[in-house]
Amino acid sequence: MKKCGLIGGMSWESSLTYYKIINEEINKKLGNLHSGKIILYSVDFEEIAKLQRENNWEKSGEILANVAKNLENAGADFVLICTNTMHKVADDVKRAINIPLIDIRDVVIEEVKNKNLKKVLLLGTKFTMEDKFYKKYLVKKGIDIIVPSLKERDFIHKVIFNELCLGVIKTTSKEEFLKIINSYNVDGVILGCTEIGMIINQNDLNIEVLDTTLLHSKKAVELMIN
Repeated sequence: MKKCGLIGGMSWESSLTYYKIINEEINKKLGNLHSGKIILYSVDFEEIAKLQRENNWEKSGEILANVAKNLENAGADFVLICTNTMHKVADDVKRAINIPLIDIRDVVIEEVKNKNLKKVLLLGTKFTMEDKFYKKYLVKKGIDIIVPSLKERDFIHKVIFNELCLGVIKTTSKEEFLKIINSYNVDGVILGCTEIGMIINQNDLNIEVLDTTLLHSKKAVELMIN
């Protein structure tokens, strides 16, 4: 079994989900008492969030690149950044290591194409919904992406940072998320923040739900055992 390196803590709530899914999937596939060989480096999210607010992505990239190098030195065979937003610095991380970085955007593209989805809605932090690093990456692969309105983006961003990253689940927020999603004529929705899966899942909607945390974790499992 290969060793999976996780860059976590952004937030630790979603990192917990990564750890849980990977171990559950490993056990499903291998049985008995099998669990995943995982090396987790959890950062202090407040330090990263402060740099995000200051638009200091260069420093953020340096931090995550150093974390990735530590995971490589610890024996990881590949690395995952356990957050969509910080894939803004994915290239910095890729350049710093000699092992693969499993890009969450590539996993999303693979799923959209497997499901033959024509148009998808992208939810996430404002950085993810508004910056080019995510939407443009998918558009270049031929995927038709739309994002919510400015007012809706502000609401989604606020819920992510003020509620979900703190483990707070509100029914009213879930209802508003569903209202936003259902107001768009799309084939699927990308939960482009690793915390959104805490309140939205496939059972809530009639369109395809692409939970990036679930997809990313399952890709890690595939690489670990093949």
